[in-house]
Amino acid sequence: MQLFDLSLRLRALSVLRGVLKLPLVHAYAETLSALGGSAADFADRYGALCAERFACGDISRAFLNAVHFDVNTLTDTISNPSDALLTAATHDIEVLNGLLALTGGQLCEAAAQHFDADALRALPDFAGSNALPFSNGAELADFYRREGYGFFAQSSAFAMQDDGSAVPIVHPDAIRLHDLPGYERQKKQVLQNTRAFLDGRNANNILLYGDKGTGKSSTVKAVANEFADRGLKIIQMEPRHIPCFPQLFQQTLRSPFRFILFLDDLSFSREDRNFAALKAFIEGGLAGKPANLVIYATSNRRHLIRESMADRQGDDVRVRDTLETVTSLSDRFGLEITFSVPDKDEYLYIVEQLADESGLKLDRDELHLLAERFALRRNGRSPRTARQFISQQLAEQYGN
Repeated sequence: MQLFDLSLRLRALSVLRGVLKLPLVHAYAETLSALGGSAADFADRYGALCAERFACGDISRAFLNAVHFDVNTLTDTISNPSDALLTAATHDIEVLNGLLALTGGQLCEAAAQHFDADALRALPDFAGSNALPFSNGAELADFYRREGYGFFAQSSAFAMQDDGSAVPIVHPDAIRLHDLPGYERQKKQVLQNTRAFLDGRNANNILLYGDKGTGKSSTVKAVANEFADRGLKIIQMEPRHIPCFPQLFQQTLRSPFRFILFLDDLSFSREDRNFAALKAFIEGGLAGKPANLVIYATSNRRHLIRESMADRQGDDVRVRDTLETVTSLSDRFGLEITFSVPDKDEYLYIVEQLADESGLKLDRDELHLLAERFALRRNGRSPRTARQFISQQLAEQYGN
């Protein structure tokens, strides 16, 4: 493909026009356009292109990500795209592959001849890059159906920011269910509900409540990791971000993925406006949550709201109203799962499992004795205590 033709076709991108926003692609466009300007303009734009290439590292991956994370007319009609749309997408793919095949030497040689400037031949060179894994619009449509598309294709886990935007978590917690011994009934309930959700069947919002350190948050993250390969995403947010729900719902509504909205360590005062807002969003508000999203919340309180003895005093009507207010949010979660402090046998079972997985070499009786002593010095028995105990023992073992 001639450079002048490539420049014109690049500016005529239609289906994948959003890719032009990628600084690397924009730098290619500017460099090609500079062939119609001056030698100094070309040298300036070519240097900027090289800088962008250095910053991107894997050029083919950068192009692929730009296409993958795009939302366009093809993704909007992915179930039945028109022939004209597929033809236009084929044109855009050919152009992007033309850029990927381009070498620095080709650009500099063309510029040196055009401007009659041998100095341009001495500019840094770069090799061509691998083509995209699809060559036409139909293959791109298949790629989108298989891999998903848009902003949420960037990661399996996201975190909400104070401005209401979600940002990808580059290195999410990789915990899996096999890393969490014990609490088999509780894990099974979360798994069953999540499978139903992914299969498009009726699924509940879940409230996981109970004592601290019992693995509520870890269970949610582990279940999300179990199904990440099925397009399940997890978005972690704090209670103060609840007013951002409408903005988030708009982002997830058109996405092909399914989402767990993870509210960790949930607790309110009765005067907290977020309490009423969350009730409305879960059930009863005009702007309901999308069908591709469920809410999984953890809390140390079953009813999510801090009570005082004064709340329970007064006449029967007042007490009843207070109790109804207190329970009104937790009742909106279709599934409540309790995580209680393990008894001695269950605690020691968890310790044994963690010891075996980590390769800790201790006699069982000594292991039990030390684990019990550790729990007494800490805040009692819990999976967190067991994990901390194993970590301490491993540190002492390797330190000797």
